[in-house]
Amino acid sequence: MRLDRFLANLPCYNRQQVRLLLAQRRVRLGGEVVVDPQAEVREFSRVEVDEQVIQVGRPARYLMLHKPAGCVSATQDPQHPTVLDLLPVALREGLHIAGRLDYNTTGLLILTNDGQWSRRLTQPQTKLPKHYLVETEDEIGAHYAATFQQGLYFAFENLTTQPASLDILGPRRARLGIVEGRYHQVKRMFGFFDNKVVGLHRESMGTIRLDPTLAPGEFRALSAEEIASV
Repeated sequence: MRLDRFLANLPCYNRQQVRLLLAQRRVRLGGEVVVDPQAEVREFSRVEVDEQVIQVGRPARYLMLHKPAGCVSATQDPQHPTVLDLLPVALREGLHIAGRLDYNTTGLLILTNDGQWSRRLTQPQTKLPKHYLVETEDEIGAHYAATFQQGLYFAFENLTTQPASLDILGPRRARLGIVEGRYHQVKRMFGFFDNKVVGLHRESMGTIRLDPTLAPGEFRALSAEEIASV
């Protein structure tokens, strides 16, 4: 929300008073004096007026996890271990998963408590590609690429997938780039050719790549550059 609207929504200020507060440099956002009425206030932002705390804010968390096979992308599950079980208890509160992976799919998983940021990362409208290494049961034909680029019709959702890139790396191995995250999308795309996916590993989301130093089950905080890239 814009800073001027945030302050004007409070019972103690009207719009004219908000303009005056900003002009007199009496407002701090994240500890810094702010005069721009369009500055963005988020749920994590600390807002002060005359050193009175209006919104405490809370720390935003952005984590990269190397998801292993055999755990579910969920915050809780009665039958299987979840990706949150791989984190210290102190870090788990408020986190959600930005772009889930199937039970046996491995690779890059992002966990955060910043809903706006995660929507930008995962929504198809932002066109941020997600790249996967795919291993299949049968050989991958050169003609797959043109079909994926054109889009495939999914009758269950009554939609056509957005254009996807395919780079064939070997007879049964390829790198796939998609901008969506439909239900079992990769498996269903290769299933169009009756070719079963036997291995799936997510390498990247947008410009955020899985840290090669992370072993399966390990995690680290995203860098400021990685966060700003979304």
